[in-house]
Amino acid sequence: MGGCFSKPKPVEVKIEVVIPEKERSKEEMSPNGKASPLIYKVNGTARHYHLEEHSIASNPYHNPKDVVEASVCHVKDLENGQMREVDLGCGKALLIKESGEFHAVGHKCPHYGAPLVKGVLSKGRVRCPWHGACFNIGTGDIEDFPGLDSLPRFQVKIEKEKVYIRASKQALQTQRRTKMMAKCISLSNYNLSSTNVLIIGAGAAGLVCAETLRQEGFSDRIVMCTMDRHLPYDRPKLSKSMDSHPEQIALRPKEFFCTYDIEVLTEMQVAAVDVKSKIAVFKDGFKMEYNKLLIATGNTPKTLNCKGKEMENVFNIRTPEDANRVVKLATSKNVVIVGASFLGMEVAAYLAERAHSVSLVELEHVPFKRFFGERVGRAVMKMFENNRVKFYMQTEVSELREQEGKLKEVVLKSGKVLRADVCVVGVGAVPATGFLKQSGINIDSKGFIMVNKMMQTNIPGVFAAGDAVTFPLALRNNKKVNVPHWQMAHMHGRIAALNMLAHGTEISTVPYLWTAMFGKSIRYVGHGEGFDDVVIQGDLDELKFVAFYTKRVSRSWRVGTRMAFHAESWRSDEVVAVASMNYDPIVSKVAEVLAAGRTIRKRDVDFLHPPCATSQLPPGLTSPTHGVCLKHQDPNPCTDRMGWGYSLPLGTSSRKQCQMLGRTWAPCQSGRPAERDWAVCPSRQNWRHVVANRERHLKPWMAELS
Repeated sequence: MGGCFSKPKPVEVKIEVVIPEKERSKEEMSPNGKASPLIYKVNGTARHYHLEEHSIASNPYHNPKDVVEASVCHVKDLENGQMREVDLGCGKALLIKESGEFHAVGHKCPHYGAPLVKGVLSKGRVRCPWHGACFNIGTGDIEDFPGLDSLPRFQVKIEKEKVYIRASKQALQTQRRTKMMAKCISLSNYNLSSTNVLIIGAGAAGLVCAETLRQEGFSDRIVMCTMDRHLPYDRPKLSKSMDSHPEQIALRPKEFFCTYDIEVLTEMQVAAVDVKSKIAVFKDGFKMEYNKLLIATGNTPKTLNCKGKEMENVFNIRTPEDANRVVKLATSKNVVIVGASFLGMEVAAYLAERAHSVSLVELEHVPFKRFFGERVGRAVMKMFENNRVKFYMQTEVSELREQEGKLKEVVLKSGKVLRADVCVVGVGAVPATGFLKQSGINIDSKGFIMVNKMMQTNIPGVFAAGDAVTFPLALRNNKKVNVPHWQMAHMHGRIAALNMLAHGTEISTVPYLWTAMFGKSIRYVGHGEGFDDVVIQGDLDELKFVAFYTKRVSRSWRVGTRMAFHAESWRSDEVVAVASMNYDPIVSKVAEVLAAGRTIRKRDVDFLHPPCATSQLPPGLTSPTHGVCLKHQDPNPCTDRMGWGYSLPLGTSSRKQCQMLGRTWAPCQSGRPAERDWAVCPSRQNWRHVVANRERHLKPWMAELS
């Protein structure tokens, strides 16, 4: 059995908090200079522990030789809302000015090293331009994922109208900070077969759950178990960087788990869960009692349903060993990839320069059609064809043929026979929840675990997270969805951990994903499942574009006078997802807009790039910000796709003429505005006075995205 347990000893439970040197600053202290006590609850009982006490020094850095201080700019060099990368001689920092105050943090995203100066600053946090991770500019703490570490925070002072930054040289070099965590140095309350928290699955969701518990002061036993032989690793790299070894893509080193008492049982499969007795039964017969349970088992890859599917050299890439083996066997050989999924396309891109030939078989007529739409799919397909990848579309594999026990040919239902030394299968996955069928935990018809906004299942004390769950997505009016994204798994794990500690935290993050192929990345935010239309801005042929995915949705609000009101509703086309290539940081900007609860409508994105120049506008209109239909030369709104614009006149009974861009307003009850008439804005849920002003020209807030 992988992993190890601590032998129980009849001694008092001692609690220790490990504080990295760079964490020890004034902000961790109470006003009187003593460490502030922290409280958490286990089984309803409040427990206390204290941070290690240390005195407040005028210099928060304990090693003066590790400190650098430099003047980086004049106070007037930065306006509010601006960021600048500044050099301190032995490293760089990100200087930010917001609401008249200066802040300094690490300049690189700890996830993959993206330059945060090219990211998005909004309401006290900066969002990474590559993958959407968010960091608090005041503390450097990570607030949205992916990634595990926070940013180092540096001191800023103003002297004689110059801005100075004081920083740790080590922090300037590492550009990352691990949050303070608690640990338990003895476990007298537990025996070999019991734990307070059991986490089934050691992916992103499971690891973030364990780390969050420790960060919140949880000091009882935490056990993670996984079927894998490795400690948690960066799974997306299996198809993006296939020759990476396990230690190169490990999310945390072995020493981390020892330091913070997070036990990991490798090569251990749970066969059943008894939720009444709170016992997990492993495949080898071992049983473990738990108090809180997180199920984060992820997905299981689908296999082919044809003759020869069990043949040697046919792979479902699930582990680093699988990826490494494929690269070795594919070099200068013929590769057939079945399925134009994210995994299949990324593997094809990675092997294109290494293999003799790469063929891709797909049932649809365009890759990514359901996810990105046909136009974007064709542009991506053309990029692959320009890199020697051959597509065989609208067909399936009927047989895998062997020669001397090894794969030799792939036969398609179309009759085509492809030479193949290696076959990679990427035809989707199913949730790995079969062991829960008799558990009493609610599972839907597709096998997904159903959870609420706090990642709780229908069983008290049992939580679920990651690719195997459906949860209410705030972005889609709390529709239950499955979002198998790396970023979302991180957030699921954090929310589950907080609610194990009874914080009552609900998930509200916006889905964010990326894919990398031939040195280019497609970034994607939102949830576009079932989109009705795609609005493309930019040039698909040049692979520099933004795609806005829209869907017809229903909205309702209250409308009337101060004394009486009634409910009304109507349907509008709203942007539910956005994808881009070579257009950073547009996706991160949209992510911030959606995270703020603001609605982007289809006409908003049409407005960003009107089809006519200013010189082509009707007489009397001097700017394309006027609400006018360029097709009909009419100041009234036009719903025709050939037109664009939005309504200005609010003094009519037409509902279409009572809409401000990005903020839908109901028509006045009397049919015309009056002093006593009011309407409610559904995006903000507060009362606003409707004022008649036919001359008013509204500048759309979406202009900030252009």
